[in-house]
Amino acid sequence: MPFVAFTSRRKAEHVPCRLVVRRVKRLQPLASDGSTQGELFATYRHHAFITNSTLPVVEADQRHRDHALVEQVIAELKDGPLAHLPSGKYAANAAWVACAVIAFNIARATAVAASMRTARWATLRTRIINVPARIAATGRRLVLHLPTHWPWATDWKSLWSTATGPPAAATT
Repeated sequence: MPFVAFTSRRKAEHVPCRLVVRRVKRLQPLASDGSTQGELFATYRHHAFITNSTLPVVEADQRHRDHALVEQVIAELKDGPLAHLPSGKYAANAAWVACAVIAFNIARATAVAASMRTARWATLRTRIINVPARIAATGRRLVLHLPTHWPWATDWKSLWSTATGPPAAATT
């Protein structure tokens, strides 16, 4: 659908573009218990964006969604380790960014191994990395005592069995 953005600005600053609206069927039940008025059309969710690219609609939507994933990663890094930048030294900043990206990638791999592939990085730090456990040494080995009613124990045990168990069979 043709669309002109920034029409409140001067004519030279108007941007002709397309408005793309993606309709997605809602899979989760509504959160409301029926006591309040909900959405009028709650069966579908609508995601809209504008673009001035000449790509077909499906490809433009894919590029927009890929860009949203990149923006999410940048936002999570800014919320975490990149909040400490800049330090005033280029080499220190470069090293810090490299370490932050490595830690982020390890955390994402950890999330997949713990069956939490859609969890954000802050959630992973809280539930998987910051483990409220007690370490005990017995018989020349370390034993990790997890809390009895820790809500993320199953995810953590799944991660532990993946990390310490035999490797998966290679497929060719």
